[in-house]
Amino acid sequence: MADPATYRPAAGSIPESPGVYRFRDARGRVIYVGKAKSLRSRLNSYFADIAGLHPRTQSMVQAAASVDWTVVGTEVEALQLEYSWIKEFDPRFNVRYRDDKSYPYLAVTMDEEFPRVQVMRGAKRRGVRYFGPYSHAWAIRDTVDTLLRVFPVRTCSAGVFKRAGQIGRPCLLGYIGKCSAPCVGRVDAAEHRQLAEEFCDFMAGQTGKFIKRLEKQMRAAAAAEEYEQAARLRDDVKALERALEKQAVVLPDGTDCDVIALAEDQLEAAVQVFYVRGGRVRGQRGWVVDKVEDVTTGELVEHFLSQVYGGGPAVNLQPDPAAEGPVVSIPREVLVPVLPPDPGTMAAWLEARRGGRVSIRVPQRGDKKALLDTVARNAGESLAVHKTRRASDLTTRGQAMTEIQEALGLEDAPLRIESYDVSNLQGTHVVASMVVFEDGLARKSEYRRFSIKGFDGTDDVAAIHEVILRRFRRYLEETAAAPELAVAAAETGERRKFAYPPNLLVIDGGQPQVAAAVRALDELGIVDVAVCGLAKRLEEVWLPGEDGPVILPRSSEGLYLLQRVRDEAHRFAITYHRKKRSAALTVSELDAVPGLGPARRATLLRRFGSVRKLTAATAGDIAAVPGFGQRTAEAVYAALHPDGNGELGNDRE
Repeated sequence: MADPATYRPAAGSIPESPGVYRFRDARGRVIYVGKAKSLRSRLNSYFADIAGLHPRTQSMVQAAASVDWTVVGTEVEALQLEYSWIKEFDPRFNVRYRDDKSYPYLAVTMDEEFPRVQVMRGAKRRGVRYFGPYSHAWAIRDTVDTLLRVFPVRTCSAGVFKRAGQIGRPCLLGYIGKCSAPCVGRVDAAEHRQLAEEFCDFMAGQTGKFIKRLEKQMRAAAAAEEYEQAARLRDDVKALERALEKQAVVLPDGTDCDVIALAEDQLEAAVQVFYVRGGRVRGQRGWVVDKVEDVTTGELVEHFLSQVYGGGPAVNLQPDPAAEGPVVSIPREVLVPVLPPDPGTMAAWLEARRGGRVSIRVPQRGDKKALLDTVARNAGESLAVHKTRRASDLTTRGQAMTEIQEALGLEDAPLRIESYDVSNLQGTHVVASMVVFEDGLARKSEYRRFSIKGFDGTDDVAAIHEVILRRFRRYLEETAAAPELAVAAAETGERRKFAYPPNLLVIDGGQPQVAAAVRALDELGIVDVAVCGLAKRLEEVWLPGEDGPVILPRSSEGLYLLQRVRDEAHRFAITYHRKKRSAALTVSELDAVPGLGPARRATLLRRFGSVRKLTAATAGDIAAVPGFGQRTAEAVYAALHPDGNGELGNDRE
């Protein structure tokens, strides 16, 4: 690790102008690219006090060996240059978006003599019209199959097309009217290209003119008593209407916008985009990003806009029917959940690329806000699926445990990990949770929860000490009584609750909580269980007796597993705490009822299930519970309804 002071620029040498800077490592590789309104102010912040920097920023400046910069005239130029350098150098400390899957597009090869309609993935090709992306290839084929009745464009491969021309006989689609069969000369190249252009116009949103044209021809054929032709045209109109029904109308006609939403946690974020053209959702796409630097939601939006709209084809994937000339891929309106830090600069940069006005805004109400909420739900689902897929992969789990073993200096991989968390509300109803992960997967049958009493509930350190003492004291007791417990387990089929020690304890907290856990293990004479703490705010891993934390890379599978274990312990503790607090509320409200002791209070809670349901019950409902008479039931009802009549539950006059 380099000392940042060794390559700090000389005082006064950094300009105050806007610009873009690059940090390089000892080999000259660019490891981070950033932009700033004032280069002097931004770069000085990296060298002022390294101890005050975020741990990930500390890692970056210590991995660097030099810094250089380029001065630009405006902030828009800085944004453009930053994008170009990130694209060129792919710095490892910058946020990088990646597709969460390979999305298919509907493509029309207008660069060929006889254009072809097909499904395409991967890099875009010049001269090809693209529509989408779509979630599934079958959705594209279903739409194309419907439209070929009206626009019989070629869909066959080059080999099939050439072979049909050689033998002078078209394929099956040519016989059933879903291909105009240019291979055998039924239409010439100009006529076939006209069909392809009409197909593209329909997909681009110019739907009304085709339906009106077909309806006019249908009426003319019916007036001329050409009923078979009129019936065929009627079926063509229905085919186009079916194709339109598959594209949901969500916004007024003529609305062109991209709707962007994010779902994120401390390590990753998922982004979903719905492409709305002509008021209809024409496509959907998703990305997943590892947070290799400390960024806010607004900064994530800024990175996303610059990376996604900064590259790609110049021609819009969904052209605007009303526009003249080529239309860039950026829509007139971009809806986001949070504005980027400098929305004016970002909008100006997008406008320069589009050649027209671009609005970036956060919808507050109406149809656009409802659509943004829908996209946000999709982003949440995408992140959940990604995390599940990542957690269930055997190779990834093995890599995670290996990384934890190496980072913490363990003798063996932590095949069994236990995590502990404490939950309380202003020192009341203190509880703790224990969750278990075996081979990187949650083992919920091994989860345990603890109720903690007898000391100041705001002292999490003392609570952790007590919980670890109780858990491992039970472990020692069950180990000492192993033969008797084994016989009992064989008879009842129940597994011993605390008989299996972990390889690693993960404590939710920093060095004080870790020290408390180690102290509890020492008091019991247990020396073969490793302990670490994971602090929420900075995702630092703390080891016993160490002055500083272990910083795992943000893309580390080991850190990802530790975070999942810690978050699950937190969730389990919160759930138990809420349940206990709810039960305590019931007891406090019923304490004053004569003759109602703990056993009868528990009976009421079991019978009605919750405080809310008990409050909603009538005195007659309570009297129907075994062991309760009418007088006791009315007393309970009166305690829960201090302003009401105990008999009828009406408000007093």
